Amino acid sequence: MMSETATTPRVLTDDFAADLDAQLQVLDARARIERAAEVLGSRLVLSTSFGIQSAVMLHLANEAVPGIPVVFIDTGYLFPETYVFAEELVERLKLNLKVYNPQMTAARQEALMGKLWEQGVDGVRKYGLINKVEPMNRALKELGADAWLAGLRRVQSSTRRDLRLAQLQNRTLKIHPILDWSERDVFLYLQKHDLPYHPFWEQGYASVGDWHSSRPLIDGLTDEESRNNGIKRECGLHELSGNGDYQI
Repeated sequence: MMSETATTPRVLTDDFAADLDAQLQVLDARARIERAAEVLGSRLVLSTSFGIQSAVMLHLANEAVPGIPVVFIDTGYLFPETYVFAEELVERLKLNLKVYNPQMTAARQEALMGKLWEQGVDGVRKYGLINKVEPMNRALKELGADAWLAGLRRVQSSTRRDLRLAQLQNRTLKIHPILDWSERDVFLYLQKHDLPYHPFWEQGYASVGDWHSSRPLIDGLTDEESRNNGIKRECGLHELSGNGDYQI
């Protein structure tokens, strides 16, 4: 991965993010990733949940920037099928995978705090902080990264409609190379490169994460309603909170 340019500020700013966003607007998805890597170098990582359409960003980013660190937050609550899917993609795409786990095991959490995902908005928020946000913060710190590629798309939910191609999330620069992609774009990319959807795609899941917070799209559910019983779409990893609780 290329080293950052002399014009990349040591502390990333809103002005820098806005300038990069403008540059990415006129590029296609792969060129967006290449430009981000050119500007940010080793400060850039990719995150993945090995979700329904994760193969797109994993293939796209690893082709554009071979060996880019891929951060996988393993909460300990993922479906068995997700772990198998992850191993298959890691081997096939030769990913530079970096696995991070919560500091507190699932068994200890439930013994001390109960099932947080059943405790309303506050419980879901606390669950996200313990199991996803803290491990991601730790990953960014240990990998020396403050810029992060993510496969979010505007059509996925109302919480993502106003996202930009590049924007600050507290002190971390988030870059969304396929933000403007449609479901058809995703399908065509997977088909072109002979890449798989997560196996739960065939069971009606549009989004999949932890086993206790993911449901298939049945009975008129929207994508947003299929996660966390509709209480909260974002787990904190992709939440522009501005309150300092989320990303470093």
